[in-house]
Amino acid sequence: MAKKPARKASTKLRKRKAKRVTVKPVRKRVAADIKAAVGALPQWTTAQIEEAFRRFKSANPEPKGELQHINAFTLLVAVVLSAQATDAGVNKATPALFALADTPQKMVALGEARVRELVKTIGLFRTKAKNVVALSQKLIAEHGGQVPRSREALEALPGVGRKTANVVLNIAFGEPTIAVDTHIFRVGNRTGIATGRTPFEVETKLEQVVPAQYKRYAHHWLILHGRYTCVARKPLCEKCIISDLCQWPGKTVV
Repeated sequence: MAKKPARKASTKLRKRKAKRVTVKPVRKRVAADIKAAVGALPQWTTAQIEEAFRRFKSANPEPKGELQHINAFTLLVAVVLSAQATDAGVNKATPALFALADTPQKMVALGEARVRELVKTIGLFRTKAKNVVALSQKLIAEHGGQVPRSREALEALPGVGRKTANVVLNIAFGEPTIAVDTHIFRVGNRTGIATGRTPFEVETKLEQVVPAQYKRYAHHWLILHGRYTCVARKPLCEKCIISDLCQWPGKTVV
């Protein structure tokens, strides 16, 4: 009978040790991310950046955006809807919307109430529905129903900011723009490819350091890397194709 308490004590001790082993890497990652988030990591050399994008291209020569769209207008609408939402969530709502309205004229005819109903599964759907109809009206009134190819004209549309404009310019018109979202901001700072305290700082740095031959698809490579490999909570360092170049002190492989 005296042995049972000893076994229980031994089990508790093993559990405590296991917990300590688990908690330590988590704390290390959190501390490393805090440091990385303020652009404190060393910036990569030109050769390192060239090698990273060479690997990205080799693994995925012509990456595509994951937002479903039919044309430049539906791409614009999809990106507006994707603000503070996932691409997967947007893609569930837009097929029905785009089946009814794939041009600004059809979107205005559909009306805000109907658009709101069709996109109600997306966060902030009321504001987004209002912006989608308003930008459609402005496209008709000022651009002949066409999506403009200039950043200034795009950013003048309701619900369109710099990131949205960059995505449209890149995907719809093939411009070498880099739209810095939460994934690219994290990858830039965490790895050291392009460090900065704000998305605009990271974008500016990427514009400066990404070799010209890689700029066309740089946005896609970085966002996919952040979405599927260099994820926020527990990056998959063991699967990372640039882990040996990465400057993040919390990485799990060397």
